[in-house]
Amino acid sequence: MAQYPSPLKETNRLQWIDEARGFAIFGIFVVNIGAFNAPYFLYGGEETAWTSSIDHTLRLIIDIFFQASFYTLFSLLFGFGMQLMKERLEMKSLSAYPILGRRLGALICFGLVHAFLIWHGDILLTYGLIGLLLLAFLNVRGRTMLSWAFLLMGMTVGLLSISLYQFREYIGQPNLFAAEQALSNYQSGSIIQVWEQNYVDWLYANEGISYLLLIGTLLPLFLVGMFIARQRWLHEPKKHQATLRRLWFISLLMFAGLKAGPYLFGNPAWFSMIQDNIGGAFSALFYIISITFLSQMEGARKLLLPFRYVGRMALSNYITQSLVCFLVFYLFRLYGAMTPVGLMLMVLVVYSMQAAFSKWWLTHYRFGPLEWLWRSITYKRIQKLRRTEQEV
Repeated sequence: MAQYPSPLKETNRLQWIDEARGFAIFGIFVVNIGAFNAPYFLYGGEETAWTSSIDHTLRLIIDIFFQASFYTLFSLLFGFGMQLMKERLEMKSLSAYPILGRRLGALICFGLVHAFLIWHGDILLTYGLIGLLLLAFLNVRGRTMLSWAFLLMGMTVGLLSISLYQFREYIGQPNLFAAEQALSNYQSGSIIQVWEQNYVDWLYANEGISYLLLIGTLLPLFLVGMFIARQRWLHEPKKHQATLRRLWFISLLMFAGLKAGPYLFGNPAWFSMIQDNIGGAFSALFYIISITFLSQMEGARKLLLPFRYVGRMALSNYITQSLVCFLVFYLFRLYGAMTPVGLMLMVLVVYSMQAAFSKWWLTHYRFGPLEWLWRSITYKRIQKLRRTEQEV
């Protein structure tokens, strides 16, 4: 009988991976909402918007615990998921390349819509494009994979950090003209002007060698995620507890040293590539191992349930957050008007509503709405969405 590709059964899911994915969606929202509300996080001059002592404290917390910690976490999980899909397809004697290629192609399409019609800070398009490079590593040995990851990350971060240090006196100058233009268009422009400004912002964020730098920093994280999946450390955490504990302790030390440590020396701007990419990678590893450990504890497991529901619908929830922000800041004209404290309250309210809705949705349906579409495209078969009465 012919074997057909199909999504992973619920009973075979690693719940702590869903929880880590849901936690990443929360952290990404915390970081992104400031850029949704004001242009200073793209064009510089954050101190113009975050002025009070409370604002400064929030910026410190976000920079140490959230900034560059959650897209890195999502990147590790992206590579982890690619490896899991490859293994499941090979168990059915199916070629992984066409199926994973369709999956990435669909992600690129989602990203194009999200990046140019909703928000310039999209990660889906970038993940889809760089993910295509990951296909070349599907059958590469683990050690070779890690060597490529360390080489790419080391060269990219090292060379750019040296360049930033040499020009450290010129770093951090805000582009006030561009920021004022963005404020004007987002606050009072028509929907066409909003889209035009969004396109300008996307070009500014991705111009020049920016995409090459993204390849050098994201592809290594994808590769490390694939390597972790191959080792099966997170499949059987109790069996690999000693290894995970060592990695947890090392990642905690590196997290503290590279993310918080720079503040002891004035948090120099030239160190940002190391702080974000190396420190962010270790903080992501620390978070995913911590969630894995907590998920094995009966008492903590209930606290992680909201993250699990959101993580099961990560794509739908990520896009929904952007749609909510598009509505609030651009259509309701609140761009630049909300305080940092108000933004954090908005994150908590929206995320709580997403967790509640995701729980309800998954009680009645097998996948989130965009997840269903993504899977249907990936497997070239319309997936069954609604649960049967017995499943409900």
